[in-house]
Amino acid sequence: MINIKPVSDLRNYNAILEKVEEGKPVYLTKNGTGEYVIYDIKDQERFEKLEKAVKLMSELIEGRESGEKEGYISLEDLRETYK
Repeated sequence: MINIKPVSDLRNYNAILEKVEEGKPVYLTKNGTGEYVIYDIKDQERFEKLEKAVKLMSELIEGRESGEKEGYISLEDLRETYK
């Protein structure tokens, strides 16, 4: 179940923090509109890993497309470039 609280409930922040669990963030609203999220540090670590994986996949796809369009470099040419 989604846990949504008004930001004014942060006056009693311990009660809010007790509701935060791994995989169960607390969403804070301001004037009835979503503004903030409080989530477990493990969720943050997972998000960062996922973000890095998406970036890597994007770069790999870009490299493959470049190779298909402009041609690939041979291993020998690569070694000559980085002597």
